[in-house]
Amino acid sequence: MKIKGTSVLVFVALVLPTVIAESTQTCRANLEAACDGGSSDGWDGEFFPGISKIKYEGPTSKNPLSYKWYNADEEILGKKMKDWMRFSVAFWHTFRGTGADPFGAPTKSWPWEDGTNSLTIAKRRMRAHFEFMNKLGVDRWCFHDRDIAPDGKTLKETNANLDAVVALAKELQEGTSIKPLWGTAQLFLHPRYMHGAATSSEVAVYAYAAAQVKKAMEVTQYLGGENYLFWGGREGYQSLLNTDMQRELDHMASFLQAAVDYKKKLGFKGNLLLEPKPQEPTKHQYDWDAATTFAFLQKHGLSGEFKLNIECNHATLSGHSCPHDLETARINGLLGNIDANTGDPQIGWDTDQFLTDIAEATLVMLSVVRNGGLAPGGFNFDAKLRRESTDVEDLFIAHISGMDTLARGLRNDGSLAELVRKRYQSFDTEIGAQIEAGKVDFETLEKKTLEWGEPYVPSAKQELAEMIFQSAL
Repeated sequence: MKIKGTSVLVFVALVLPTVIAESTQTCRANLEAACDGGSSDGWDGEFFPGISKIKYEGPTSKNPLSYKWYNADEEILGKKMKDWMRFSVAFWHTFRGTGADPFGAPTKSWPWEDGTNSLTIAKRRMRAHFEFMNKLGVDRWCFHDRDIAPDGKTLKETNANLDAVVALAKELQEGTSIKPLWGTAQLFLHPRYMHGAATSSEVAVYAYAAAQVKKAMEVTQYLGGENYLFWGGREGYQSLLNTDMQRELDHMASFLQAAVDYKKKLGFKGNLLLEPKPQEPTKHQYDWDAATTFAFLQKHGLSGEFKLNIECNHATLSGHSCPHDLETARINGLLGNIDANTGDPQIGWDTDQFLTDIAEATLVMLSVVRNGGLAPGGFNFDAKLRRESTDVEDLFIAHISGMDTLARGLRNDGSLAELVRKRYQSFDTEIGAQIEAGKVDFETLEKKTLEWGEPYVPSAKQELAEMIFQSAL
């Protein structure tokens, strides 16, 4: 999730943006320019001039700024597509991403930026963000507290900065259906979190993280957020030589229990979400994958309080496929949200690319349909433009492509229900049903084996399954 990579990279990306490509704008980024027009942040007019509201034009359209497969109000399997998808824009990648990587400086800084992370520019970004969502036709967004508002010199000053930007977001939401899919606290960028947040070896850091989460939960609720998320990017270790793993895990459990308690005190009705990831930036992250996270929740009595936000790129980093982690979460009643992205199989890190693989999208949507949908969760595009993509319109094209890919996955009849049913039909017999109900002992099964003789083992028909699936694409 989030702003990925080393803390040095993120610092460069946020503090040293460099304008590489020029784009059309309605007012210069110079805050002293006399083109205010009444705006409190020094920018008048549109942030995306020349780009109209994105519309559905169908599969034959050649217009890159149109939907070919995503038709929001079209009903499929008893629900409108927009209700299956519940798409969300990730503020951090879309409006804070600069294209920097470990080997190169930023390649983009949007026209509304001025090279600072001031409160004035934070407000300007928020207005650009809402124009982007309106034109894209998406009514949900996700954020970290420190993405949308700058740090101050003290926690009190930082909270005041956050309140100012949140007040603007609340104002911009009025009269619209726009609201956060989820909010979260950024507990990985600042040097104070170098050893972790909930798992830090320093009690003062643990306390600071708690105060930050408390505030982030409050503003998420204030904005009408439907969920609150925890991503433990630094909740893990670099070496076991200097780590008390049990103590750190117990501290993390206590932290999450305190969050549950505060959620109830606030009266927040949304889900609390945990986002598994195996490593990066830590060598080992404690919520490695869906199964590991489920075991952690069960051990600490938290399994009824949290659901999972499965990020596809994180699943592949843990050695699984995205559908594997989705199904692991689903069958355990934990599938709450999906960070829609993908990685590059030739690159061993979290590249956060937009999902464009139709086969992958079809398998993802099969899990979502089996789950009955994701509400109050949805699909968050935790994905960023490639370093080499520097035009403002690329922000739209990338999201359109991701939305169309998942919409096409929903449209595909990739179900193999009948083939799977036949494979397990021997358990639909009387004895099979008794086994599944836990009512048959070993002695009874031994008698049955002596009666039946050597079992007949039929083909699994894997090639047929692959043929049926591929034909749906």
